[in-house]
Amino acid sequence: ELEVHLQKWHNVGMAQVIEEGSELKLILSPLERLGALHGSMTLPKSALIRSYVMDTPRNRKDGMIGVRVIGTSFPWLIMLGTFRGRGFKDFAAVYGKGPANVYEFEGQEFHRWIVTVREL
Repeated sequence: ELEVHLQKWHNVGMAQVIEEGSELKLILSPLERLGALHGSMTLPKSALIRSYVMDTPRNRKDGMIGVRVIGTSFPWLIMLGTFRGRGFKDFAAVYGKGPANVYEFEGQEFHRWIVTVREL
């Protein structure tokens, strides 16, 4: 029941990455900003190393391996906020068990943005 509620909620106000001129913007809904304890972000496109889809962002082998330091997390439902590991800092807005878009950056506060793939 909680997963169904979260599914309805995140489809209405789900994080999205948009390209605007020479910048990439991670836009968070008001509820996501509250849950992540962080606002929307803007980074230069020139800092983007690569982007790809991660099929299993919760899998420790090839996904998130950091520890949440700020934000909200419920196993298999939501990972929202700042995650740190040895030598990296990621921002995640991941819902459910599905795939996520990953944006890797160089020389920025966050090494990666990890955002659930939007269903259209």
